[in-house]
Amino acid sequence: MYIFGGNHNGRYLSDLQVLDLRTWNWSKIELKVGDESLESSSPVSVSACAGHSLVPWGKDKLISIAGYTKNPSESMQVKVIDLQTNTWSTLKTYGKPPVSRGGQSVTFVGTTLVIFGGQDANGSLLNDLHILDLETMTWDEMDTLGVPPSPRSDHTAAVHAEQYLLIFGGGSHATCFNDLHVLNLDTMEWSRPIQQGEIPSPRAGHADVTVGENWFIIGGGDNKSGVSETVVLNMSTLVWSVVTTVQGRVPLASEGLSLVLSSYNGEDILISFGGYNGQYRNEINVLKPSHKSTMQSKIETHVPDSVFAVHNATNPTKDLESELKLQEGKVKEIIMDSGDSDPKRIISQENSEGPIASLKAEIKELEASISTQNMQCLQIKQKLSEAETRNTDIYKELQSVRGQLASEQSRCFKLEVDVAEFRQKLQSLVVLQKELELLQRQKASSEEGALNGNRQLRSGGVWGWFAGSPNDENEINRS
Repeated sequence: MYIFGGNHNGRYLSDLQVLDLRTWNWSKIELKVGDESLESSSPVSVSACAGHSLVPWGKDKLISIAGYTKNPSESMQVKVIDLQTNTWSTLKTYGKPPVSRGGQSVTFVGTTLVIFGGQDANGSLLNDLHILDLETMTWDEMDTLGVPPSPRSDHTAAVHAEQYLLIFGGGSHATCFNDLHVLNLDTMEWSRPIQQGEIPSPRAGHADVTVGENWFIIGGGDNKSGVSETVVLNMSTLVWSVVTTVQGRVPLASEGLSLVLSSYNGEDILISFGGYNGQYRNEINVLKPSHKSTMQSKIETHVPDSVFAVHNATNPTKDLESELKLQEGKVKEIIMDSGDSDPKRIISQENSEGPIASLKAEIKELEASISTQNMQCLQIKQKLSEAETRNTDIYKELQSVRGQLASEQSRCFKLEVDVAEFRQKLQSLVVLQKELELLQRQKASSEEGALNGNRQLRSGGVWGWFAGSPNDENEINRS
């Protein structure tokens, strides 16, 4: 288990510590600055940070992303630790990186990292969604549909079936949340499903890990005290259950603790480290999820006494069939439960087969009830499958309609632009027509003036001579 950075007494840390889960011994790894070809050419020092996310990448690398630092950069930094060479480098990414932040959630989905929310260096809470493709090292800010979670930090996130991103809890400046939001990564649409079971109290700064379809969440706080319950959500049924509860101000009831999934002697174990609940903690706690119906006092592995072992937890994902079988078992046990350890003596004392026959009949009724319940369960599962199929078809149809609507909106926008251009051209033509009419009137007026001038010139010339006075004409005749 690798622990990197964090804070202690208000001081950011930059050390990398490793816990060997076979010997339960701690050791420190001294990191060197690397400048491999896939990373930036300019070497950087190992940055002290807290509120970051540390995720495994491949077999021998760790990615440290985002987090609070003493001198924060404007954009989010992605750094890689090579565990083979013990080197530290900054990854060179493309696209527009998110603004720097801390308290975000980072979830591995396929070959991408999905980053949601957090708090930036100015104290502003965020609810944006970004994806980093680790194959192309390209950032994308995702546009989503539906109502996203409110801006928050110190929440948890998990992915179910490589399709659904779940966001739980977190806090703002004034309050903590216990809401659950789901993002369909295929349609990029947010929803807020109905939670069932023992819904957890509001919390922030908690830690989480997934085991199959079970999402375990421990610790956190509500601005008043640490949260003592360890809870689990079945991501298929969205049913919450309480796994175990601790008492007092213990390390598990802390904020900012780490949680990892490992195995010991072939069994899954959950390992937590650190946190803060009035004082900084460095204890190790181990939880073994159990499929038994009772709770053991300690973990059934050879863990040293220095490691505090939490009670085994009942598997909270009981279905109806298992509960009915448990009831059937209890009914069968009634035959043996009379305070006497000898069943033959019990039968002889009863001296009658009446009660046994009654119990057998009751068992048959319960078996018939179980069969009926199983059939109903199958029918419900079939209806649920059909509903999910219809829901998928509706989503696809909705996306198609949205695509058509977007296409029509684009076409309408283009038509509006064309109409605006035509109107502008028409106005220009009207102006030109008016100018042409003005020029034509000016030309006509000019021609008319010229014609009148010609007429006046002619009236004083030959026509004036022929149109002389009669006396002049007589004089001409006499001559």
